[in-house]
Amino acid sequence: MNLTAVNIPKLFQTFQNEETWLRFGAGLLKIIVILIIAKILIKIGEMAIHNIFKIRNLSPLAKPPGRREETLSKLLQNILSYVVYFITFMMILSVFGINVQALIAGAGIVGLAVGFGAQNLVKDVISGFFIIFEDQFSVGDHIRVGQFEGNVEAIGLRTTKIKSWTGELHILPNGSITQVTNFSLNNSIAVVDIAIAYGEDIGRAEKVIEDSLQKMPDQYEDLIKAPELLGIQTLGPTEVVLRIVAETRPTKQSGIARAIRKDIKLLLDEHGIKVPPPQLVMYPEGAGKPK
Repeated sequence: MNLTAVNIPKLFQTFQNEETWLRFGAGLLKIIVILIIAKILIKIGEMAIHNIFKIRNLSPLAKPPGRREETLSKLLQNILSYVVYFITFMMILSVFGINVQALIAGAGIVGLAVGFGAQNLVKDVISGFFIIFEDQFSVGDHIRVGQFEGNVEAIGLRTTKIKSWTGELHILPNGSITQVTNFSLNNSIAVVDIAIAYGEDIGRAEKVIEDSLQKMPDQYEDLIKAPELLGIQTLGPTEVVLRIVAETRPTKQSGIARAIRKDIKLLLDEHGIKVPPPQLVMYPEGAGKPK
C-alpha cells in the first residue's frame, strides 16, 4: 500500500516534467521522419526497378515483355520492401533505447540454427530466384525436367508446377531442378513421311506435293515458311517414302504434322496417286515346318 502511494506521485511528477515530454516529442518526431524516409526509399527503388525493366524491353534484342518480367519485377520490389522495413524497424527500436546490436546478434544465432534445419528450403528459394532471374523458363513454356514433361503452370521461389498433357500436375521443388529442356524458346520442326506405291510416277507425285506445300503458309499461321520436300527418304518393301520437313512455331509441330498428312493424303487421292495398302501374308498351319 505504501509502495503504491509512493509510486503514484512519482508517476505524476514524471509526466509533469517538461524534459520527459521533450524527449517523447523528439522520439516521436524521429519515428515519423524514419517512416517518411522509408516510404521515399521504397518508392524510389520501385521506380528504379520499373525503369530497368522498361529499358531492357526497349532493347532491339529483348523479347516482348511477359509474365517472367512481371514476376521478377514484383520479386525485386518485395525484397526491397522487406529490407527497408527491417532497417526501419531496427531504427525505431533504437529510438526507444533498445540495444539493437544485441538483438541482431541474438537473431543471427537463431537464424543460423533455423538455417541448419532448413537447408533444403533455402536451396529451393535460391534456385527459384535464379530460375526467374536467368530466364530459364516461364509460365506457359513447354519443358522437360527429368521424367516430367508438360506446360509450366506456375513458378514460385520454392516450387515449380508442371502440367502434363494428360492433366497431371507435377509440383517440383526448385532445388531438385538441375537440368531443364525448354521446347518453347526456338521454333520446332515437323517431320512428315509420305509413302507412295512403287508403280506410281515419283516425279509427278513430288511435283504435286511441292505445289501444295507452297500454299500451306496461307492456310496455317503456325508455319514459319513453306514446308520443304527433301525427297526420297527410304525404299520400303512395298513403298517409296518421301520426307517433308516444316518449320513451325514452338511446340506446334505435332498439330502441323497431322494437318500436312491429311492434306497430302487428300491431294494424292485427288490426283489418283496411290498409297500402298498394307499387305498381310498368311501361311497355312504347319507350313514351312521341317518334316
